[in-house]
Amino acid sequence: MSIENPSDLSASNDPAGSLHSRTQEQLETYSYDDDIVRKFATATLVWAIVGTLAGLIVAVLLVLPKAFGGLEWLSFGRLRPLHTNAAIFAFAGNAIFAAVYYSTQRLCKCRMWSDTLGRLHFWGWQGIIVTAAITLPLGITQSKEYAELEWPVDLAIAVVWLVFFGGNFLMTLIHRRERHMYVALWFYIATIVTVTVLHVFNNLVLPIHLGKSYPVYAGVQDAFMQWWYGHNAVAFFLTTPFLGLMYYFLPKAANRPVFSYKLSILHFWSLVFIYIWAGPHHLHYTALPEWASTLGMLFSVMLWMPSWGGMINGLLTLRGAWQKVATDPVLKFFVVGVTFYGMSTFEGPLLSVKSVNGLSHYTDWTIAHVHSGALGWNGMMSFGMLYWLLPRLFQTKLWSTKAASAHFWIATIGILLYIVPIYAAGLMQGLMWRAMDETGNLVYPDFIETIQSIVPLWWLRVLGGALFVGGTLLMAVNWFMTWATRPAVYDVPVYQSPRLSAHYDEEHVDSTSKLDDAPVLDAAKSLDVWSRMGWHRRWERLPVRFTILTTLAVIIASLFEIIPTFLIRSNVPTIATVKPYTPLELAGRDIFVAEGCYNCHSQMIRPFVAETKRYGEYSKPGESIYDRPFQWGSRRIGPDLAREGGKQSSLWHWLHFENPEQVSPGSVMPSYIHLLETEINFSGVTDRVWAAQTLGAPYDFELEEAPDLARRQAEEIAADIVSQGGPVSRGEVMTLNSKAVALIAFLQRVGTDIFAAPEPAVTPAAEEAAPGSEEPIEAEPEAEVAFGSDAEIAETSQQ
Repeated sequence: MSIENPSDLSASNDPAGSLHSRTQEQLETYSYDDDIVRKFATATLVWAIVGTLAGLIVAVLLVLPKAFGGLEWLSFGRLRPLHTNAAIFAFAGNAIFAAVYYSTQRLCKCRMWSDTLGRLHFWGWQGIIVTAAITLPLGITQSKEYAELEWPVDLAIAVVWLVFFGGNFLMTLIHRRERHMYVALWFYIATIVTVTVLHVFNNLVLPIHLGKSYPVYAGVQDAFMQWWYGHNAVAFFLTTPFLGLMYYFLPKAANRPVFSYKLSILHFWSLVFIYIWAGPHHLHYTALPEWASTLGMLFSVMLWMPSWGGMINGLLTLRGAWQKVATDPVLKFFVVGVTFYGMSTFEGPLLSVKSVNGLSHYTDWTIAHVHSGALGWNGMMSFGMLYWLLPRLFQTKLWSTKAASAHFWIATIGILLYIVPIYAAGLMQGLMWRAMDETGNLVYPDFIETIQSIVPLWWLRVLGGALFVGGTLLMAVNWFMTWATRPAVYDVPVYQSPRLSAHYDEEHVDSTSKLDDAPVLDAAKSLDVWSRMGWHRRWERLPVRFTILTTLAVIIASLFEIIPTFLIRSNVPTIATVKPYTPLELAGRDIFVAEGCYNCHSQMIRPFVAETKRYGEYSKPGESIYDRPFQWGSRRIGPDLAREGGKQSSLWHWLHFENPEQVSPGSVMPSYIHLLETEINFSGVTDRVWAAQTLGAPYDFELEEAPDLARRQAEEIAADIVSQGGPVSRGEVMTLNSKAVALIAFLQRVGTDIFAAPEPAVTPAAEEAAPGSEEPIEAEPEAEVAFGSDAEIAETSQQ
């Protein structure tokens, strides 16, 4: 069966009687714009090399933290977000656009609506990626995973994504010449509208200058919004568009129709509605309200059904064509890609279960899970699509099928060599962190013991990553040699199809039930008719309505969680002793963010006995009400810092920045000597205080006196360092003027507020002087509040 006509991919044929009338209509002539596809496909390969090479460098930095001699812009904390952005938005993003531009034109039987918008989209997206590659190593970041880019870049993303890409795509659907929209187009629609909603609402910020802004959300709410975005960035950027890619390119490569039309409908709508709820499972046992994380877990578990529905639909599409897999490298990539999708979407719901998450969270298990999906699902599907497109785009024969097969085996072995040791490392970390002896003490009290035990496994990851990069370079050679044999001038085929008529005779949908003569309820008969999906066939010819319904499904599901989190005050109680940061501490916190410390350190102690013994009192919701952005973290390469304040001397921190191993032997933390040698801009502290006050921090005189207050606190910390045997200066920079002092001020404050003594309450009557007295009457002091691992914190409802 040939499926060269895109409409043959599904059951989207003309209704009876309409074919004859359409042949009598005037035919329109059109051609496809493959130049834009060539651009995005080439960019996909280029950024695949850059993104995977950045990942390899990051992996090397974990085992050789001094590899770059302490260069600040090449540290793990700054390069890790560069790697994730390059892999997700550059490599996978360009693969998505290549797939969409190629398949949409053929599924709609028309050229993309605007060639100009297509070019603006391409160059705009590449400009965004280059900007990210410059700003992230410079420490310009929002520190929110997969949303690190600062507000000017976020604005550019909104314009390029929604206006250039989304507008062009939707207008192409409206001007299509194929009546029904094929399933791949449904997933493209869901991708465009959902990513837009996620991007806009997660990036509502207050800027203070081009390179710095603060989110309008704080603490618990910021964490909730970030993982509503973060999890669904994976769902609607790394899943739904690649499912659209699968539904188009897998049947094409196998020359087989999609296994089940009905299954694709169930797969699509259940995935779109359920996926959006799942984000809170990233925050189990944190300060997030229990009901929110439980709800996230329940919907994550339900994701097994639609996710495996898609996997089954993909693999069973190969029925009758499995013999081709042995010889066709394209199908090899697709089969392994869909298989990894099935494994990842089984493991994801498993990791969302609280008992499992309690072991896996903050460990390398999560890293292995993410890379099995990113490399196995997104990487292999992208490579398979590129190999299928290569001879068609360059109108020549693929240079080497053997090289493509070799790439497949190298990449597959590389993935396994990467993820298997990291799964083992994650299990070791989780078990060692919670291990306690018969006397109730930690078996491994020194955090560095757990790190040193997995360093050999990290070396195996480096080898696996090197193989994956090597396979990608082999593809680049194949690509170049194929490109070199292209014709001097590309052939541009011309097609003819009639324009869709304004009036459409509805398809006849059989409304009779097979159960009409059976002794069953009428409801069963109605359900039988509904299950034939005739109602969905009508939706498929209405792109605007389909887009609106998809958007409503996403927004309604999101609001069920977002509204209670933001409106129920008891979800985020305040603690009387928690106060805003001082001006110097604000500046230090920004340095913490800029250096990417959140990539290695969490600031969230879970209510587990082992964690409270290791770090101290578990974290409370009210402690982070002034944290913009939140810094709860998602991984522990270093110990948790939620109770770091007062644990070490200021000199200890100074020496730790200078050379971590002199105070923490065996540490894999790089040197931050540049913080000791770089001056802090005290005058710039005012803007930070202004932003915090604008967003609700109760500052008063601090705004006007911010530079002086910051300088005085820096002098106190510097004097402390010097009195403990530290240096008066480092090079040409005085200790009190260094960025290190500001960062130390922040670290010495973290987690200490809940242990502070409450301020005595003063009644209005006490503020008035007693008759015949010059002093006000003192109010009775409040009773002291005891704090302990099981004690409750005196909290007041948030105003």
